[in-house]
Amino acid sequence: MEFITVPLRFFQNGGPFMYPIAIVLVVGLAVSLERWLYLSHAKSANRKAFRQLMPLLKKRDYNGVMKLGQTSSAPIARIISAGVARMSQSQRRDDIELAMEEGVMEAVPRLEKRTPYLATLANISTLLGLLGTIIGLISAFTAVAEADPAEKANMLSGSISVAMNTTAFGLMAAIPLLLFHATLQTKTTEIVDSLEMAGVKCLNLMGLGSVQRASKPGSADTATKG
Repeated sequence: MEFITVPLRFFQNGGPFMYPIAIVLVVGLAVSLERWLYLSHAKSANRKAFRQLMPLLKKRDYNGVMKLGQTSSAPIARIISAGVARMSQSQRRDDIELAMEEGVMEAVPRLEKRTPYLATLANISTLLGLLGTIIGLISAFTAVAEADPAEKANMLSGSISVAMNTTAFGLMAAIPLLLFHATLQTKTTEIVDSLEMAGVKCLNLMGLGSVQRASKPGSADTATKG
């Protein structure tokens, strides 16, 4: 319970800057939760789609790959279907690989969306805490200057203590946001790396060196061996 009571005590003893810091923290936590759920779903969907793609590629069922790419929401399905679509136009591995890389580049912005906001929100929280402390100190010294000399020490120590609460609360908000930012970045990098690795595996399964002709999307023919 102390983990909860300490931030609440800082919030109650702080000044008006506690409210914008709390808003920044709530927004950051909402972004973190949304991104975590989205990335977890994307990772799970990619694994499921990859398990479905492997048997189709081994059987040279490129029409099945194309249909999966049209119906699946997994980025890996769209990336591989883009490579298969390019294979119907060109048999060069480089051309097909470029088509897949284009699909990866389209998927990356959706995976990284809003994650950089967390670092910005953490910096804003820290700066708001410092600003609140500075304004609190200015107000404290102004009030002490007009106070009775016997009361100056007590007033000054109490005012400084209240002002420093703003910095403490700002750091309490910034630290978890930075941790969430680093975690989500790592999770995003893992997904992007898995997309690239899956693309290479699928390229190797296509056996491009022995393929002369691939079926066009919508046709019933499959690729024939030379």
